[in-house]
Amino acid sequence: MRQARRKLLRSALAATSFMLAVATVEGVAQERTKIARVGYLGQAPAASFAPRVEALRAGLLDLGYIEGRNLILDFRWADEPAQLPELAEELIRAGSEVIFAPSSAETGAALVATKSVPVVFGAHADPVGVKHVRSLAEPGGNATGMTMLLTDLVAKELEVLKEALPTAKRVGVLYASAAPSHVPALEAAEIAARQLGVELERFPVQAQIDFERAFADMALNRIDGFMVLATPLTLNGRRLISDLAIKHGLPSVFGTKDNVLAGGLISYAADANALTRRAASYIDKILKGASPANLPVEQATTYELCINLKTARALNLPIPPTLLARADEVIE
Repeated sequence: MRQARRKLLRSALAATSFMLAVATVEGVAQERTKIARVGYLGQAPAASFAPRVEALRAGLLDLGYIEGRNLILDFRWADEPAQLPELAEELIRAGSEVIFAPSSAETGAALVATKSVPVVFGAHADPVGVKHVRSLAEPGGNATGMTMLLTDLVAKELEVLKEALPTAKRVGVLYASAAPSHVPALEAAEIAARQLGVELERFPVQAQIDFERAFADMALNRIDGFMVLATPLTLNGRRLISDLAIKHGLPSVFGTKDNVLAGGLISYAADANALTRRAASYIDKILKGASPANLPVEQATTYELCINLKTARALNLPIPPTLLARADEVIE
């Protein structure tokens, strides 16, 4: 009799557990049938950022968001940075619950357009330095996300370039004059240059049409090599930059791997696609009711050294074996 009661109790518990599991699944399914509208604010051409768009889609898919079923990704692509605030306003008027901004430039434009709609950044260069958040631990406003900490990164980039060019005395820095994050990054680069015993020369650009003039100026100033501060402008113009670098015989270091895949010499960078995929978790939390003010900014934890030996040969530049041995990827 006692054994029969135990069997009956086990059956009842099993049935209850099953019913709870079914209810949980149905609840999640019901929750995810609600259509979330996420605005994507980027800089044209869209094709240049296709891998990052797919990384965001993959991250959202991991969390149960499927375009056409419970997710609308609304894209706006600016032909020039000045259009970004207006496009951010368009996304807000269209009903975006969250705006995704790939970098600091788009984040700044979105924050000009709204102080209430949450903004999630995918690979911000320096959110504290440009005052887009109060601190990494406590953002305090309507923006949060992932950062690669460009101000820390530029010092390491210069160090790598100096190791590849041990006799270098004058190093150029190609940067976007309109990028807010490049102001603190340039200050950090100046400090690093002094510590390495090299002179840093600045070469600002506003559009791709400025690249040829900048390289001509580098040649006139007898630059030994140059670094490029990461920005959508230099990412979009990565092939032109690599062609001009080889034409003028100038070794280069970049803050994005994409530039090296396009023919640049060296990069030391966080994986922007991985950061973007991780940023999807912030969108998910905010859609479920979390406030960006209370979601700490997450820093990149791994950085990759990539070297293009094909470009090194074109520049007739031997790469030190010690540097090659540390490379995470070598392009032959």
